[in-house]
Amino acid sequence: MNHIYECRILIIDDNIQLLDMLCSILKKEGYQALRTAASCREARKAFSSEAPDLIVLDVMLPDGDGFSLFQEFRADTDIPILFLSARDQDNDRLLGLGLGADDYLTKPFLPKELTLRLAAIIRRTYLNGSGSKEQESGLVLGNRIVYFEQGTVHSPEGEVSLTAKELLILKKLWENRGKIVTFDALCDAVWGDGYYTYENTLMVHIRRLREKIEEDPSHPRWLLTARGIGYRLAQEEKS
Repeated sequence: MNHIYECRILIIDDNIQLLDMLCSILKKEGYQALRTAASCREARKAFSSEAPDLIVLDVMLPDGDGFSLFQEFRADTDIPILFLSARDQDNDRLLGLGLGADDYLTKPFLPKELTLRLAAIIRRTYLNGSGSKEQESGLVLGNRIVYFEQGTVHSPEGEVSLTAKELLILKKLWENRGKIVTFDALCDAVWGDGYYTYENTLMVHIRRLREKIEEDPSHPRWLLTARGIGYRLAQEEKS
């Protein structure tokens, strides 16, 4: 596998509408090798015939449960598995992660958060060392380093974690570094299509993000405002 979008993904969920939505989200992102299953029986058949590279697995299935199915799959292979479940109790999350799942995401979820987590799993499992320099070594912002896959910011004061929304905002700005990213584009990246009225909420996240990546949040050096338009991540200063 030379690129994350070559990953063969098996999606297991008994909600057919959700399966269609997940396929649409992943195809829009660039993934093409997708297979779905709506039961444990279908999942076992697809697992044997398709040899997927990654599995997105629901916990509640009509003919069994995802935790048991997870153990079946992991008995044969170390294939990465992400639980995607409406069961959002801490005990369920801890059980899934305790069994060895690569991640556990609860419904409802942000489409961008799902694709971000899947990409991180694929890079970590199959493409270690083949990402961009900034993704491997971290995005350097003065005396702070952002690690996208870990979702953390390291500074002389210590380490702080980024929220999922903060990570999505910063990733969108980094992908367009040096260019202005409009309010609408940022809202779309974080909340999805049609969420163009979240500008005030976006401003709150930007303020909190600056507190984590800026030495002086009141006088930002990196996350700059383009008044009335959007925001821009400043280019690294040349020495």
